[in-house]
Amino acid sequence: MKRHNVLEYLYILFGTMIAGFAVAVFTTPAKIAGGGVNGIATILYHTMGWDPGFVMLMINIPLFLIGMRVFGAYYGVKSLVGAVCLSLFVSLFGNLTGYKGILTYGDRMDTLLSAVFGGVLLGCGIGIVMRSGSNTGGTDIVAQILNKYTPLNLGTCLFLVDTCIILAGFAVFGLERGLFAIIQLYLSSQMINFMVMSIGTKYAKTAYIISERHQRIGERIIKELHHGGTLLTGVGIFTGQQRTILLAVVHNQQINRLLRIVQDEDPNAFVFVHETYQVMGEGFVPMARILNRQTVEKKEKKS
Repeated sequence: MKRHNVLEYLYILFGTMIAGFAVAVFTTPAKIAGGGVNGIATILYHTMGWDPGFVMLMINIPLFLIGMRVFGAYYGVKSLVGAVCLSLFVSLFGNLTGYKGILTYGDRMDTLLSAVFGGVLLGCGIGIVMRSGSNTGGTDIVAQILNKYTPLNLGTCLFLVDTCIILAGFAVFGLERGLFAIIQLYLSSQMINFMVMSIGTKYAKTAYIISERHQRIGERIIKELHHGGTLLTGVGIFTGQQRTILLAVVHNQQINRLLRIVQDEDPNAFVFVHETYQVMGEGFVPMARILNRQTVEKKEKKS
């Protein structure tokens, strides 16, 4: 097994351990259903008594199989490993603490602390897993399927799915716990962005790859990342030789996978990457949607 593959699985193991600790020790004892499969598991634990880790595994496996059927090889072994490890760590930490957490929950401050630390740790853990090119499955798969078959963008789909779970939490645990769940969801999403993107404010990354193996690298980008690219022609100012440059724009969570593809195919390649704030077109946000949004904003300003 290659060294970077070992590191990827270590990322998955470490990330799911942190996320599992957050779910078992903070959000579940505090009755915070902040979206995702862990939110469903929290609701079922407090209403039916079912172990959250087991519930997450039972939900994730069929979702993973559906994801493979819809998206093909995109959902590889690493994603399944991430989902299974997260469930196992939730059960491990949960059974060690009896799902009672480390706080007393004598007042609202304990619940607030659980929302804050649970959200930060959960986002940190999932972000580490995503940096390995993997994920932890869950309702993200549902959102991606909705994104594929509806005109809604991925962010909207994720919001809708998590909103349904939070509303279920409102109904089961009450208004106050539902508001804490919103805090937890916001913090976890921000932490995921920070971990994946390093800064947390950019949307995508553009990579310029100069390599004699550009054709093979391009084929793997299409097959493994489901993105295209553009071949540019340049001339080295030192050698005066003509070189081919492969330009590829990918989502933030895919940049590490792209760099590993380049490393596999040509360790001597020259690569530089920069942040991209807005991407329009196939695989990203349709240009018409951006233009329509800008038109609406202009009309609102005039009015």
